[in-house]
Amino acid sequence: MLLLAGVVLAVLAAFGLACQSLSIRLATREGATTDVLFVVMLVNVVVLVPVVPVLADSLTVTPTAVLAFTAAGVVGTILGRLLFYSGIKRVGASRAEPIKASMPLHATVLAAIVLGEHVSGPQLAGVLLIVVGIALVSWEGSLSARASGTHVPRSALALPLAAAFFFGLEPIFATVGLEEGTDVFVGLAIKTVTAFVAYAVFLRWRNQLPTVRTLQTPHFHWYVLAGLANTGFLLAYYTGLEISRVSIVVPIMQTSPLIVIVLSAIFLRRLERVTLRLVGAATVIVAGAILVTVAG
Repeated sequence: MLLLAGVVLAVLAAFGLACQSLSIRLATREGATTDVLFVVMLVNVVVLVPVVPVLADSLTVTPTAVLAFTAAGVVGTILGRLLFYSGIKRVGASRAEPIKASMPLHATVLAAIVLGEHVSGPQLAGVLLIVVGIALVSWEGSLSARASGTHVPRSALALPLAAAFFFGLEPIFATVGLEEGTDVFVGLAIKTVTAFVAYAVFLRWRNQLPTVRTLQTPHFHWYVLAGLANTGFLLAYYTGLEISRVSIVVPIMQTSPLIVIVLSAIFLRRLERVTLRLVGAATVIVAGAILVTVAG
């Protein structure tokens, strides 16, 4: 029963990620990336915080854990998402999502350097697949741009790649917090709340804090939907990890780029150009990500 529940939650998490990417693509057609991220994080706080006391086994937390999860929020929730959303705006969801899926590559390398973890042969093979897949996405984007007359700048592909790096750095800090005995949902709440407060303070300092007037846009409902999709992903993902095995939940979740490509081909045909080359490149990245995760 727990095995089936883990699979279902992993599938829901993958769909949550896919729906987030598509919503961000629609939200950033005219909306500012900073505004979209602010709303997504606000939705995270409003929905997640009230349910954490119900889901968490213990609310005990240490100062070290608070600092670790705060750092995880800065690198993942703020920097990672900001770069990823900017990448979706520039190159589209169908290209940004597969490149972001290279996160296990960065997480594996960082874990080996920072935590001293051993990297196995199969993991190295998975890393190679991810690198090849990213190169194929870059090559496909250039060919697709020339064929369609649209501009898909290769430099913009660095945005989701940088996002993947920060997403890969996030688990390093989270691991430190969890090793303090912190419940996973308490850590998630700390990460979400501290990141939102820090981001709001930063926007206020830059005089870019969204107001009711600036958020009155025809695309605002996509902002909220992206927030709900991301929150749904977090709840499904962390609940899945809580009740099931990482080796079941994470590989299934890594298939989200393929879901994004399918949904983009169906619903975003006017905004996204999905080619067979892109499908092949995304499949290579997903296979590499799954291999790295399973071998780890």
